[in-house]
Amino acid sequence: MTPAHRRSSHHPADGPQYERLWTVREVSEFLGIPVATLHQWRYLGTGPEAFRVGKHLRYDPHAVRSWLTVQCTTGRSA
Repeated sequence: MTPAHRRSSHHPADGPQYERLWTVREVSEFLGIPVATLHQWRYLGTGPEAFRVGKHLRYDPHAVRSWLTVQCTTGRSA
């Protein structure tokens, strides 16, 4: 078996798959809002869920998209 064949036989579905976490700046760009607004929403508890990884604030992209969907479908703004 060649090394290339062995590499191709490993399927990504073999283990858990996670999407890369987003930084505050990436969420800001995705939503088209200032970073300061995200910090204010976090303080008020109204924005997408964020959590700390060490000293860094991170967002799960799926959670951000889900939060946005709820905001759009309920007509509520954060």
